[in-house]
Amino acid sequence: MDKKVIGIVTSSRADYGLLRGVIAKLSQNEMCSIKIIVTGTHLIRDFGNTYQEIENDGITIHKKIEILMNSDSRASITKSMGIALFEFSSYFENTKIDLLLVLGDRFETLAICIAAVNQKIPIAHLFGGEITEGSLDEIYRHAITKMSNLHFTSTEEHRNRVIQLGENPEQVFSVGAMGVENALLTKTVSKKKLGSILGFDLMQPYAVVTYHASSDELEESMHINNLLAALKTIKNLNYIFTKANADAGGKMINNMIFDFIKQNSERAILIDSMGTVNYLSALKNCQMVIGNSSSGLVEAPTFGIPTVNIGDRQKGRTRGASIIDCDESINSIIESIEYARTYKMKRKIKSAINPYGKGNTSNQIVDILVKKLSSGDLIIKKAFYDLK
Repeated sequence: MDKKVIGIVTSSRADYGLLRGVIAKLSQNEMCSIKIIVTGTHLIRDFGNTYQEIENDGITIHKKIEILMNSDSRASITKSMGIALFEFSSYFENTKIDLLLVLGDRFETLAICIAAVNQKIPIAHLFGGEITEGSLDEIYRHAITKMSNLHFTSTEEHRNRVIQLGENPEQVFSVGAMGVENALLTKTVSKKKLGSILGFDLMQPYAVVTYHASSDELEESMHINNLLAALKTIKNLNYIFTKANADAGGKMINNMIFDFIKQNSERAILIDSMGTVNYLSALKNCQMVIGNSSSGLVEAPTFGIPTVNIGDRQKGRTRGASIIDCDESINSIIESIEYARTYKMKRKIKSAINPYGKGNTSNQIVDILVKKLSSGDLIIKKAFYDLK
């Protein structure tokens, strides 16, 4: 019996970290072979050339496809999607792929899925049904869901939402979040060793800060200014910043953070890409997570770490008791950070449950993928499932 070929797309450090467990298990499965397609910020020097992390893991990259323009304007995002359509259409035309596996809600992923649909390649999607009302990712995610044939969601609530979008319940599976599995199973390094790796003193209390673009550039400039002003006033807390995504406004945010660090080098550091082990190690040992990244809602609760979630980017996403929501004003951010440090919040987190599962996600995904591929029922043409 011929092996089924699964193409796996990774476009950033973030999605690769989540896909790593699935890739490892699929590569050991005798019924399938995998082709890793690397694109997006993996191939950008300013983001750390993170494709090297994949190679260092001993994973063979089948194809590197450059698509991103050297700009973060809204027009350049659209042009990058056009490049992705062109380049991936050629790749899919000349490469045998029985199933394409994609994760998330990025603009480049949407373009890649369009190319796959036109080439009649079935798509398996991780993780649809989630809500992030304050970001364009919200639109991209649901569009990818409608192009996909097999769905893996992180909660039962998200599974129901995918079905509500007209997807057959027999093709939608709630498997938990890969971020939780990574947090539970990844062998982290000590605070002292991580500090040595990063070249930064971590023996003092610190927060992990990630802030992504989510609104127009003028508002974004004000919001990141407010965040940095708030952070500067907080006493006895240092900061590890990770870079913003390659979205419209992302470069502006990174530049403003860089300027902040030049003036506060004893308290803050900006990392191009930490890698999964170092990032999870930083989370495990930090005092809190600050920003608007999904990691604060998914991975951080596993470590019993409070998250100060700023603004509307994650609005609507499922959250546990360890999340402190605030607006983008300086006072609101300061008050939320101070509350995160209180005994009351620490006691609250002790009994908090992470709503994104308990691990074992990758095993479930691989078992279902192989079963579905073997059955041959993943076809491009599908009926809209009406709710009864």
